[in-house]
Amino acid sequence: MKGFEDRDFDVFTIDGLEPRMEGLKERIRPKLESIGETIAPSLSRLTGEEMYIHVAKHARRTVHPPDETWVAWSPQKKGYKSQPHFQVGIRETGLFAMFALIYEYPDKPGFAQNLLEQLDEILPGLPSDFVLSRDHTRPEVDPLSELGREGMKAALERLRNVKKAEFLCGRVWNREDPRVHDPSRLEEMIRETFSSLEHLYRLARLSH
Repeated sequence: MKGFEDRDFDVFTIDGLEPRMEGLKERIRPKLESIGETIAPSLSRLTGEEMYIHVAKHARRTVHPPDETWVAWSPQKKGYKSQPHFQVGIRETGLFAMFALIYEYPDKPGFAQNLLEQLDEILPGLPSDFVLSRDHTRPEVDPLSELGREGMKAALERLRNVKKAEFLCGRVWNREDPRVHDPSRLEEMIRETFSSLEHLYRLARLSH
């Protein structure tokens, strides 16, 4: 497993779909594959399930180059989008490590209701530097420290009631953060982040 360099993040400034995809395949994908292989065993131990590695291919894109790419781990060999999953991704501004329920996951209302009922127990246990994303295609996130209980409650009510709503929770790191360049520190950060997300994953598997 390797850390990320400035020129890795700069791949997302390359104009055009094909040139940027070439940059991703050459520079980014091997690092994501390595992260996938490194982290999978500890995720399998954490969840008690075999976790399969899925590196984004962006195969359906025909015009717009991707603004981010990622590796995901899920309990399903054929795919991850319909499953609760973990992901580590990269965009021009930095890295992110998240637990994710995106549009194809079928029981977002069940997960949302379960978490609403246990919010007072689970929310205080999430690290203060965690963030929440409501849309996996956009970089905007809300720090849990700013959202508070009422903000999280509103996000979960939307997840329960709006079909296209999504839920991603975890950490983001700026590209200038020295830890993203250091393989051992990066691995430690990813493992620690996913360990803190275990309760959310188990709740989602319970809802599934």
